[in-house]
Amino acid sequence: MGHWLLAFVSAYGAVFLLELPDKTTALTLVLSSRFRSKAVLAGAAAAFALQSIIAVALGSAITLLPERIVAGAIAVLFAVGAFLLWRESLESDTDEADGGGLSARNAVTFVRAAMVSFGTLFLTEWGDASQVTAIGVAARYASPVAVGIGTFLALMSVTALALLVGRKLRAKVPAHFIQRGAAVVFVVFALLAAYEAIVA
Repeated sequence: MGHWLLAFVSAYGAVFLLELPDKTTALTLVLSSRFRSKAVLAGAAAAFALQSIIAVALGSAITLLPERIVAGAIAVLFAVGAFLLWRESLESDTDEADGGGLSARNAVTFVRAAMVSFGTLFLTEWGDASQVTAIGVAARYASPVAVGIGTFLALMSVTALALLVGRKLRAKVPAHFIQRGAAVVFVVFALLAAYEAIVA
């Protein structure tokens, strides 16, 4: 039991600390500005459950991919994401001026919002530091269930915090400002990934 608990705490603590300032938080803020929180949470739960299972089950399979290719793909994804966020922020600015921001957010169905959240978060977390950390902790303690649960709960904790912050931000800050801020963050992530691709 002590070994299981140590594996759980190690996975939870490491992943939580890695994800708190990571892109997951920024992405969850963006999703919460577009969709209802419950839909985002449902999509995130499915994405992170699958990610945790993959990280623990496949072990070091991700290390077989060339680092330069992975980093280059991530740079492109974040650059495209930054462009789309900035463009959407301009549209949100117009919607809010017309008074349609809230109705547009509520117009998206729960299932569609959950599916978009699932796909976005799942792809973003693929090959992320938290996934690699989960693989390392699983290899060290040989307690896949403990590591899987710890990883999943850590990711969900960060998501829940981001959703709470997003709810408070929406009440005080227009959605287009949140999206533009997230776009800037995505540009930074894209530049960092591009640098890794060049020096790898």
